[in-house]
Amino acid sequence: METEIIIAGFGGQGILFAGQILAYAGMNQGFEVTWFPSYGPEMRGGTANCTVVIADEEIGAPIVNHPKVVLAMNLPSLDKYEMGIQAQGTLVINTSMVNRPIIRRDIKVVEIPANELAEALGDKRMANMLMIGGLLANHPILPIEAVEKALKEHLPERHQHLFPKNCEAIRKGATYLASEIE
Repeated sequence: METEIIIAGFGGQGILFAGQILAYAGMNQGFEVTWFPSYGPEMRGGTANCTVVIADEEIGAPIVNHPKVVLAMNLPSLDKYEMGIQAQGTLVINTSMVNRPIIRRDIKVVEIPANELAEALGDKRMANMLMIGGLLANHPILPIEAVEKALKEHLPERHQHLFPKNCEAIRKGATYLASEIE
């Protein structure tokens, strides 16, 4: 098993942190992992993305051209990565910041209005964790509990008070589509 994930959006959306948490959770589960960040010089408001590879055997390289999974937090990220996703891969999009239909028909598309849901939870910074929850519910590479454990262990001390909200956001993202169907 090897899953390549690209998480992309604007700086300040928690893109790199979301990738780190997935990598730490994968390590804690005994997998081989890589985390490869990339961001523009502006940081907040500029482009940011990271590549995470989670595998049960040695990983050849941290660079991925055709990922199995893309989390697109904004329209420029969708435009950049949609066509490169592997057939039968998964695309998780933040519909709060994407205003066009998806072109691909050979991938699974998960649409989450992450910004609105995060604001409803009381903190717009939770959008990244909502997207992670949506990913895990639709492409279960890791158990949610493993991601929550990694989050608890690696959330900076000054943000530990946000741990329960982050867990709530992950679980809301994981159950969002099911609650929309009911």
